[in-house]
Amino acid sequence: MVQIAVAEHEIQTTVPVRELRDDTSGPPEASPSERLIAFAIFASSFLYLCLFRRATWIDLDEGIILQGAQRILDGQVLYRDFFSFFTPGSYYLLALVFRVFGDSYVVAHTLLAVVGAGFSPITYLLSRRVCGRQASLLVTGLMAITALPLRFVVLHNWDSTLWTCLTLYCAVRLLETSSTRWAFAAASFACITVLFEQSKGAGLLFGLALGFLIIGLHGQEPNVFNRRHFRAITWGLAWPLLITFAYFASQHALGEMLKSWFWPLGHYSTANRVPYGYGNLPEETQYQLFHTGSWAMRLVIRLVFAPRFWIPYLPLFAVALLFRLALPKWRGIQVNSRWSYYVLVSAVISGLLPTVIAVRADYIHFFFLQPIFFLLIAWLLDGKEIRSSFIRRQVPVIGFCLCISLLAMGAQGFIFQALSREKVLTRRGVVAMGTRDMVIDYIQAHVPPGEPILFYPYMATYYYLTKTYSPTRFEFSQPGMHTYEQMQLMLAEFSAHPTRFVVYEPAFPDHIHDSWPNTPAEALARDPVASYIARNYRPCGTLTSPTNWHFVFMTRRELACPSDLQEPTILQ
Repeated sequence: MVQIAVAEHEIQTTVPVRELRDDTSGPPEASPSERLIAFAIFASSFLYLCLFRRATWIDLDEGIILQGAQRILDGQVLYRDFFSFFTPGSYYLLALVFRVFGDSYVVAHTLLAVVGAGFSPITYLLSRRVCGRQASLLVTGLMAITALPLRFVVLHNWDSTLWTCLTLYCAVRLLETSSTRWAFAAASFACITVLFEQSKGAGLLFGLALGFLIIGLHGQEPNVFNRRHFRAITWGLAWPLLITFAYFASQHALGEMLKSWFWPLGHYSTANRVPYGYGNLPEETQYQLFHTGSWAMRLVIRLVFAPRFWIPYLPLFAVALLFRLALPKWRGIQVNSRWSYYVLVSAVISGLLPTVIAVRADYIHFFFLQPIFFLLIAWLLDGKEIRSSFIRRQVPVIGFCLCISLLAMGAQGFIFQALSREKVLTRRGVVAMGTRDMVIDYIQAHVPPGEPILFYPYMATYYYLTKTYSPTRFEFSQPGMHTYEQMQLMLAEFSAHPTRFVVYEPAFPDHIHDSWPNTPAEALARDPVASYIARNYRPCGTLTSPTNWHFVFMTRRELACPSDLQEPTILQ
């Protein structure tokens, strides 16, 4: 892959001047037809993503934001009243949407569809600057059917990616127009990105600074580097932070907020460190998928899973290209507006790459940045001036292979939606699943709305769907990431107000081995909350989720197990 990337970056030193001329046709936004295409892309993407609004497999991460937004609606303050290790943007945006449009699972997923639809016109307009319409539409369409549908769940990762895309778009417009308004907008969106995910925002700011530094050192875009723009950038970076700091200071939570923002530096990566492009699949599952069944079935499965293996290597192309373009004066390369565009976008991607590696380098975290990373595919297929003659000759073959691979993966999300035929009435609205979720059925039959119940250790989504609440400030517990002191705090809050019921997953250590293989063994050896549950609660039966995970429904030892079951088959 690296050899291919290097070949793509071979720019001829004797290219005719006419081939390196500036594009005088103007940005695509200047064309009414291009603006119409961008709007049509947004609308069609939104309608497609709306197909996934009710489908769920109970992604356990999704409840972190959903339940956090619900706590805010109930008057709690993030950091002061409940714990989070990332910045507050997603929580408060979703709480605002709930306040305006109603608090339901479909409303949350409709917002997610809007976010996903917003990726498409930005990807199209950015790629259209150096690529033809056909290639830009192709890459945008492939991105739309493979990015968000792969994990259509409410996460801060998707929100922050949208702000990242808007920042990059405004930065490119700043290069083209030298307008103070675009400088202010780019800085504002960059700061907002930090407020939605601090690591991604930091990488974005670093990439922007690196790109503009390289451009400035080569004497390009001199009108961008002046006092007016620096003032606009300063104010753009400042105002979101000032509002955020003022709010949390007024709620006596400023110290806790800052502590939580920097908490991941010492804790998150310990358990979440995985090999580059990690597949998140147990070895047994990998063997069943890739080494059993007919040859035809194996081929189909390999096509479906192929992008998970090659997409993580796309950003390396940008790093190599940035290094090649940063030395034009020593390599005889002529520079122009397209050169500045390639430098800026490549620098942003290069800045984002280390944040993925530092946070969690599995394939999903690369997929979260597909709207930007897929610009590299557009450049590969039709990028002006950066492709070698060899790559240009191979474009039909490369394009065909990429399309088949991505279409196969995109079909996976569509098939999942089509198979989600089981309608389940939750307290947050109707959702669709592949099979019945017995946890939701049983909890809603025996636990009134608003009653505290402990889902332990990692089942935050059930809190939201059943309108129940954790008795502690923690929605979930992950050994090896949460500290032992936090586990003790969780135990202290729980033991002070023990709930009637606990839903416990005894097999969670097996999931830790698959999803967080770097978890320290000593973190698994001591779990004070699990020990307390074993001493003070007794099992009543087993509940099964749509993913075939088994949870033990438990009650305090002095209480009787529920006997009025609505569905006798729920408890085995």
